[in-house]
Amino acid sequence: MARTSTFSLLFGGFSVLAAARRCQNLTVEVDISARNGVFDIETPVTDIDVTDFIFEMGTQGRNYSDEHLTGYTTVSGTYELAATYCEPDNKTSDVLQIMSHGVGFDRSYWDYPVNNWNYSYTKVAVDDYGYSTFTWDRLGIAESSRGEPINEIQSWLELAALEKLTNMLRAGEVDGLEDKHFRKIVHVGHSFGSIMAYSMTASNRCISDGIVLTGFSHMGAYMPYFLFAGTFVRANSLAPLADYGDGYIAPAVVSAAQTNLFAPGMYDPEVLNIAFERGQPAAVGEFLTLGMRAGEPSSFNGPALVITGDRDLPFCGGDCSASGDSGLDSLLDLSAEFLSQASPFEAYVVPGAGHGMGFEYSHAEVTGKILDFLVQNGLAAH
Repeated sequence: MARTSTFSLLFGGFSVLAAARRCQNLTVEVDISARNGVFDIETPVTDIDVTDFIFEMGTQGRNYSDEHLTGYTTVSGTYELAATYCEPDNKTSDVLQIMSHGVGFDRSYWDYPVNNWNYSYTKVAVDDYGYSTFTWDRLGIAESSRGEPINEIQSWLELAALEKLTNMLRAGEVDGLEDKHFRKIVHVGHSFGSIMAYSMTASNRCISDGIVLTGFSHMGAYMPYFLFAGTFVRANSLAPLADYGDGYIAPAVVSAAQTNLFAPGMYDPEVLNIAFERGQPAAVGEFLTLGMRAGEPSSFNGPALVITGDRDLPFCGGDCSASGDSGLDSLLDLSAEFLSQASPFEAYVVPGAGHGMGFEYSHAEVTGKILDFLVQNGLAAH
């Protein structure tokens, strides 16, 4: 299926935000540096190159990234990050949620306008629970600064951007938000965004007051499923993504989004089409550095929730309940040993849902569980 603009028919007023919340788009300039890997990999310039890269990345028994890592270098620069800040219409909340999207999306993942924002996490968090929220396009994606896609746009540089954003928001140093002061900051991630949130707090436990990791587990064995199901091609071979340079890749067909994001019988087909049509690419360098610190134990000692659909493909192989260990209720419980100091730690499996559970019929259960967890553990907004 070709990507088109037919999804606009379902948005019902995309440019008009609900009256109960106030939102503003921002461009945040950050000076960051990171210790990036140097890889001896040629930029894929044909779809054959892309397919070969995915095949090598997903081959069992190999670590393709390590095989082609030749050293490390410090990457530094000034980058622009596109972001959206929202707050209740009549106040600034004292608790801010910083949300990081996953591969294939941009910051609109958290505030999807489909069917009058029926799937919007931001809408419920702000309007019903009184939080302030901050969403951003990851470095290299959508409206944020782009760069060389192998040795510059890597997970490590994106992680540095998230940490910088957090410190700036806590200190009131973001242009346009200087008058905002937050008592607590919570990080919410989805998929790759969850890996980022975990990795950041694993090395700096004081940077966050609470973490919510959605579409996530500490089981990495099934990531090849995601790679092979993705039907990746050059992003710039697809009309909506033609402005990306070589080295960015994206799914070519809607069935790839269906397999990787949606569980059978759990979604509106129109939402599937929209998720594909609005999809964003990923840089090859992100795939090469995807895991970051997710395999390291964390000393984070705040509230931590891992919430994932039972039929999640990339993190559970399609069945989170099949742990293979009588001592574990689900694969999500593996995270308890990595977050052994979290207080409290909770793993929650969403019955029947897939990796994109926020876009499925389960969205209300997912959003309610996350926000109730925060409220019940000292992170309610005032």
